[in-house]
Amino acid sequence: MNKEYILELTKEILAIDSPSGYTRDVIERIAKEAQKYNLRYEHTKKGNLMVHLEGIGKTKLGITCHVDTLGLMVRSIKETTLKVTNIGGPLIPTLDGAYCTIHTRDNKRYTGTILSTAPAAHVYSDAATKVRDIDNIEIRIDEVVKTKEDIQKLGIQNGDYVCIDPKTTITNNGFIKSRFLDDKLSVACIFGYIDHMQRNNIQPNQDIVFIFSTYEEVGHGASFIPEVDELIACDMGCIGDDLACSEYDVSICAKDSSGPYNYEMTSRLMELAKQEKLNYAVDIYPFYGSDASAAMRAGNDARHALIGPGVHASHGMERSHIDGVINTIKLLVAYTTKR
Repeated sequence: MNKEYILELTKEILAIDSPSGYTRDVIERIAKEAQKYNLRYEHTKKGNLMVHLEGIGKTKLGITCHVDTLGLMVRSIKETTLKVTNIGGPLIPTLDGAYCTIHTRDNKRYTGTILSTAPAAHVYSDAATKVRDIDNIEIRIDEVVKTKEDIQKLGIQNGDYVCIDPKTTITNNGFIKSRFLDDKLSVACIFGYIDHMQRNNIQPNQDIVFIFSTYEEVGHGASFIPEVDELIACDMGCIGDDLACSEYDVSICAKDSSGPYNYEMTSRLMELAKQEKLNYAVDIYPFYGSDASAAMRAGNDARHALIGPGVHASHGMERSHIDGVINTIKLLVAYTTKR
């Protein structure tokens, strides 16, 4: 596997702001990557990208991941700051002190900082104890604004996106630290898989359509999919109490909040992970749903499964490791070549 390529692509797409509903730039970047490998692709009406890889079997496999991230949106303008509403479910306490960018509807960009409404220890007695929730944070804009009208003159209005700085860092020993590894790390996994297959002249054992979805964080990313026999969601694996997964593993999810995944597919993935001597974990995620979940709820008729690299501290300051990425790619390779 080309680790350098995978890490560079990860870093590049993490730098592209793309909260749910504001994903055109990252989709355009991914389409260019598909072009590099001479893969056919098309856009759906809702903005998803479908990329096709020809196989040699009679069946069709869908592999989905999502490019959209968590974020914020301006809900009201105060005298010198902005109140916001959340997009998806970011852990609000982790946003206190984060840098951000406000994207206006006429394509202007303004930087700012997300702060508690009691941000100064020398001023507010509850600066350390005030609950950090969506009603108690605001955006301090890096512009000279003294009135609400000053902010409006900048072109900022209700409904503008506020994108959070991912703070991406890749360490020399393989750790990948950033917001929004969920799920841009899986995007890199998919292209790591494509790169491996093409560089080694390997054709998969069935036709594959890669679905890069744009509304997963709000529940309906891959609700529409092409007709496929099987669907694998490539999304982050969870790490924490009562879970087996680590940052070095490929996670195989047997069940999440939407219910159990397909028994035969999940069993086959477990069998292949064991055969290939991969670091893997099988887990149950009670507070989790995937693009495969959305596809099943929408009534698509396909077998479905969920895998992905282990990611620590989901929806906050996340971290994974290149080993978890490589194990995920190897499992995809095995699943699409070994039967």
